[in-house]
Amino acid sequence: MNRPLARGVLASSAAFALTVSTGGCELVTAETGPNTLTVADYYTSEPGNTALTSILHSCGRDLGVTVEREVMPRSQLVPKLLRDGAAHTLSDLVLTDNPDLAKLASTGALLRLDGKVDTEGFYESVLQAGSYQGKLYGVAPGVNGLALFYDKRVLAAEGIEPPTTWEELRSTARKLTKGHRHGLALSAIGTEEGTWQFEPFLWGAGGELTDLDSPGAIEALTYWKSLFDDGSVSTSALNWEQANAADAFIGGHAAMMINGSWQLASLDAETHLDYGVVPLPVKEAGGTPASPMGGETWAVPKGGKQDKAVRLLDCVLSDKNMLQWSRLRADVASKPAVARKLVKEQPDLAPFVASAPSARARTAVLGTRYPAVSKAISTALQQVATGKLSPAKAMAAAQRQAEAADH
Repeated sequence: MNRPLARGVLASSAAFALTVSTGGCELVTAETGPNTLTVADYYTSEPGNTALTSILHSCGRDLGVTVEREVMPRSQLVPKLLRDGAAHTLSDLVLTDNPDLAKLASTGALLRLDGKVDTEGFYESVLQAGSYQGKLYGVAPGVNGLALFYDKRVLAAEGIEPPTTWEELRSTARKLTKGHRHGLALSAIGTEEGTWQFEPFLWGAGGELTDLDSPGAIEALTYWKSLFDDGSVSTSALNWEQANAADAFIGGHAAMMINGSWQLASLDAETHLDYGVVPLPVKEAGGTPASPMGGETWAVPKGGKQDKAVRLLDCVLSDKNMLQWSRLRADVASKPAVARKLVKEQPDLAPFVASAPSARARTAVLGTRYPAVSKAISTALQQVATGKLSPAKAMAAAQRQAEAADH
């Protein structure tokens, strides 16, 4: 998904790029020396900003190169990467949200990483999220997904166990909706965040992003609508980002929420909160959660320094750095072996780790078409929740919208 950054103090103004050199205060320029590598990323927030600087500094020292970061908010960096990709003037190493990778790869500016970067032992789902037209162009040290958070005290007071199926989720959310408290919080905003939170229902019902008006897709939207019809989800969720859903949960205005692993740090900071995390409920008992694969991928542009950039990326992806990165970001490490080590330190990551093998890459089939399909879905969610269209009509309109974007 459009993976939200961890909440924290921005390391730079949203209006300007920040240049950080691991070897001093040198500015990133169009031309740098042979032993200087430039990195473009959007980790402006902590702890990602400091963690990445530390890892790049260590890897640069080991490789005998100076690494310079150009950091700016994602809203500015993505358009810049696409412009630079088309002009073949990208930095030596770039970071992009995995749904944006296909567009960048389609410019022809990225180096294929198959056989060049060591990906042995990685989750296959992680490699799929970094692929475009079946070729590997991006690799992530850590990824994220969705799970169900619940207030332990509230559920215990009602004598209720965390739900594991859709039927249990709906009935539990209804029972826990009392007074100012809703049973469930989620993001249903008309952006990728809303689509991202709906995709587990879509896939769980057998729907696909390529066939939005299928029976499975309509069933998923019908179920999703029922949560609103029951009053279990606040209509404010239509304007909520995932951070807003977390705020409702923290404030006691929701007994459960669907959200990502990046929320763990902010939840842990709330000493009054006693929460648990379980895998997303599935349509029927015994099913497997179908969480979308979130997180950022690192890519190497073609160019004279690509060999050094590949070596730098290999260092960033090493088990040691992967563990450090995932620990600080509350990510699922991209290798199962490293993820298992992390769960011993952070047990609340276990549901996210359990879902990683079955997580799905949003662009694996659609490639550069994904943003248009995502927008069609989020529009349908809004139309149904506000009663403007039935699930069947909304999904039919979404399919037409997606097909129109292809022409």
